[in-house]
Amino acid sequence: MRNRATVAAVSALSGALALSAFAVPAAQADDSAVSYRAAVAKVRQAAQAESGRAVAAEDQPYALDVSFSNFKIAKAVKVGTTNHVATTVTYTMTHGADVKITAADFITDPILYRGSSAAPDNMLYGNKPAKCTATSATTADCKGTIDFYPGSHELANSDAGTWRAAAEATAFNGQKPAGETFDITKVGYKKQDGLATTLVQRHSKLTVNAAPEPVKKGKPITVTGKLSRANWDRGTYNGYVSQPVNLQFRKKDSNTYTTVKTIKTNATGELKTTVTASVDGYFRYTFAGTTTTPAATATGDFVDVQ
Repeated sequence: MRNRATVAAVSALSGALALSAFAVPAAQADDSAVSYRAAVAKVRQAAQAESGRAVAAEDQPYALDVSFSNFKIAKAVKVGTTNHVATTVTYTMTHGADVKITAADFITDPILYRGSSAAPDNMLYGNKPAKCTATSATTADCKGTIDFYPGSHELANSDAGTWRAAAEATAFNGQKPAGETFDITKVGYKKQDGLATTLVQRHSKLTVNAAPEPVKKGKPITVTGKLSRANWDRGTYNGYVSQPVNLQFRKKDSNTYTTVKTIKTNATGELKTTVTASVDGYFRYTFAGTTTTPAATATGDFVDVQ
């Protein structure tokens, strides 16, 4: 979930499971997901320096003998304004022979973070821990998800672009984070950063309308449209300004589009240009995309030329 909104909540390590702000929103997650996220967050925070201050050894988990490799995630994830989006992640986990990855309280999960690993601007997780299948006595193939809930304001427009991936593992070894006798020194933890990158993009939409229809040969056709993208700050779609967009055409009996011209969106994302009518066919706009916004192609609009 959104790290920048929850840093304050984790500063008090002794605060039982008051760290549930790290979990997915209550509207989308069950209690087990909330508890798992909070418990791991408590251990993670103890394992790291906080505000430049090293955490005392007696308040830290021990270094778990685990490493991660072969991390795979989609090259880009398109996120709109309201719908839940989940992207699958796979990775290999290598561990010491004494690490019991089949224990009920052993947890591993993937993470996406924006900015530096030590002080990320934002972090995203999955609703549930990853599931792992042993491939040898010391290796396992793991599969999990990263879940996005834009309607819960976990993403800001400034978050669009490149995110880095990490993976972590926590061995609670029977210790209960909410218990009065919780001994964090008996908990093992390992986090490995910089395993991969992905683009988290503001979903885009592109429309087209060619008119008049029908039109006489040799007369002008006006082709309008709009390029918009998700505004995560407002929960709406707004015009994408000053972006190059290709106007393309294909003849009625052809399967191939060719570019007629390239124009730019105006101050509200609108598109407008004119062409001369020649033969029956379809007009469409195409947008190549940017690092923050995926490519988009409008459905072709047919024009009957008489």
